[in-house]
Amino acid sequence: MSLVAGRGPFGQDPSGWFAPPVPNPVVFVEPHPRRVVAVVGGTPVIDTERALLVHRLGQPLGYAFPADEVSGVPYAAEPEAPGYVRVPWDAVDEWYEEGRRLVHYPPNPYHRVDCRPTGRRLRATVAGAVLVDTTDTVIVFETSLEPRLYVSSEHVETDLLRRSTTSSYCNYKGYATYWTAVVDGIEVQDVAWSYDDPMPETTPIAGHFSFDAARCDLLAELPRAEVTQRPAGAE
Repeated sequence: MSLVAGRGPFGQDPSGWFAPPVPNPVVFVEPHPRRVVAVVGGTPVIDTERALLVHRLGQPLGYAFPADEVSGVPYAAEPEAPGYVRVPWDAVDEWYEEGRRLVHYPPNPYHRVDCRPTGRRLRATVAGAVLVDTTDTVIVFETSLEPRLYVSSEHVETDLLRRSTTSSYCNYKGYATYWTAVVDGIEVQDVAWSYDDPMPETTPIAGHFSFDAARCDLLAELPRAEVTQRPAGAE
């Protein structure tokens, strides 16, 4: 996620508007005073505290590095930051930011995840079998994403679920485990997911399950999306 992704302020479908309007598309470049290290074959090829973050419409958040601090890897000039270059993510074996190994892209300093206990109901069924039905839930508000409800495993009919081979990674929640529902011989792949060992900011959902509305009959009492008309000329 970044400022230019999804419904972010500079995205293609921003949730709000600017007054007065700003140019669109727009590229936002900012200093990123953290130690960033790139490793190839066990040897650092970049080790800097002078990286920039580049938010560009339609692209993942990226780093730009001082050209004189990059060697041994392919790179291209960063047009919005003279003297800086971009390095393809896959051109190195490992990326680190202050000792944390990164996956997919840099973590976004504007991305936030809030986990709040709530009394909103979550009910999920497959082939008439109830997988969960409780109001003892946790709601997760995450930048640029729709809110989601998570529920402790103690409220889930885990005997109807089996661990899937699917997995995914989120820079803000960690590695997800997926679950297949098996009900009277009917299998629904990846109907739910959970985080066994989430990032520190999302520890309230450790061992909790969330369910895919496209793969089960789901009732999730989520905040209503208010539709607000933008003033004429606002962007």
